[in-house]
Amino acid sequence: MTRWGILATGGIAARFVEDLQLLPDAEVLAVGSRSVASAQAFADRYGIARAYGSWDELAADGDVDVVYVATPHSAHYAATMTCLAAGRAVLCEKPFTLDLASSTELVETARARDVFLMEAMWMRCNPTVRRVCELIDDGAIGEVVSVHADFGLAGPFAPESRMRDRALGGGALLDLGIYPVSLAHLVLGRPDSVRSWAKLTPEGVDQNTGVLLGYESGAVAALTCGIVGATPVTATITGSTGRISLPDPFICPSEFTLRRGTGDPEVVRVVEPAGNGYQYEAAEVHRCLAAGLRESPLVPHAVSLEVMELLDTIRGQIGVSYD
Repeated sequence: MTRWGILATGGIAARFVEDLQLLPDAEVLAVGSRSVASAQAFADRYGIARAYGSWDELAADGDVDVVYVATPHSAHYAATMTCLAAGRAVLCEKPFTLDLASSTELVETARARDVFLMEAMWMRCNPTVRRVCELIDDGAIGEVVSVHADFGLAGPFAPESRMRDRALGGGALLDLGIYPVSLAHLVLGRPDSVRSWAKLTPEGVDQNTGVLLGYESGAVAALTCGIVGATPVTATITGSTGRISLPDPFICPSEFTLRRGTGDPEVVRVVEPAGNGYQYEAAEVHRCLAAGLRESPLVPHAVSLEVMELLDTIRGQIGVSYD
């Protein structure tokens, strides 16, 4: 049995706990927040035995095997560092932090303390996405020549919302764009060229962003994200001899369409839809801890840092910075 601590009590923490209930070897033992009232209300809602009014108290609980950090982006660094300092394994929501330098510090700290650390890029743990990667590796669509992916929400979002709050790492890129960027990286790796454009909000965060990645192989990735319109949230991976289409939401699919050559399209169902889709990354954490691993081969540290470096480059090009 893997005993979880939940750090923060917002919507994503709630969805994650709901999905942990789908795993027979998961127990949510404790929850921590910056206020006892918030932690206790969350504990009462989900039948959690221990509620702490500080991150330090949660991290100090020696009965907790791993902590899920579910704070806004801007608090990921401090929350994760608190847990790592206490020797607690961590699954930290994506992105690790607001920039490459602080993300690198988290990884170096985890390695120095010999503690498990994983970024919660749940898309990489999804069985359907993993099957897509297997087919690509097996040559089912030939050599990949392009990736198209989008993630946009309609809004409108108020200036004080998390999505527009610069102090919280707001904007479309870190919250939504990380998925198209991560998919392109998963399929094509580190790009050789990055070109980006964005319209910024009055607060100075991106509200509509386009990214074009180029590769020496000749492949390209055209990616968009935004908080001003509901896009299809789909993805297409085109190869020299076929195509794979991921439906809405491509970040958590249960099936995809495969077209080999000029043949008829084939719908491939990998899993039956269940929960919110976070159970797969939790199961990967369980597997890694049981095996004594300090990082996941599905979401390795190097990949998290390469994607973070990409996001830094894009932010530099579109003029978004965080304090």
